[in-house]
Amino acid sequence: MKLTRILRTSGMSFTTLASLGALMVSFSAWVPRASAFSEQNGQVHITKLCPQYTGKAGDHCTIATSDVSVIPPGTTVYYDQALGVPAGNLDSNIMLYVGTGNWAVGRCTVDFATGLGLCTLSDGVGPLAGLTARMNVRVDFATGITYWDGTYSFDPLPIR
Repeated sequence: MKLTRILRTSGMSFTTLASLGALMVSFSAWVPRASAFSEQNGQVHITKLCPQYTGKAGDHCTIATSDVSVIPPGTTVYYDQALGVPAGNLDSNIMLYVGTGNWAVGRCTVDFATGLGLCTLSDGVGPLAGLTARMNVRVDFATGITYWDGTYSFDPLPIR
């Protein structure tokens, strides 16, 4: 259908139609940023399960629950270093792998005598670009659940 026919049947002028179109484009560009902004920083609470973790370099765990949508359940946490260096501790680079082109890097240090530690995330790619986080770690040896609780933020505002 030609533009002139649309204008004639709708009763709109070309200027009105163009203004309406510009408003729709600017609003659609703003909506994703507004919804993304609500998750730019806040509290993070994650539980992690490690049924196959043996303490070797390259082992992994799986995120069971997360209240941050860009780190969904099923995300894999890979550990670069082996458990026990220094003795009784885990001190390892980590990679949170959500999928191809969607991952973050950081570091975890845990004292296995107490089950307490710290994990930090320093950046990522894809939806995790610009992510930083600082999470206290608590390993519940009775249940096998590891808890990560802390804060996160995205800086600069990633384009999604």
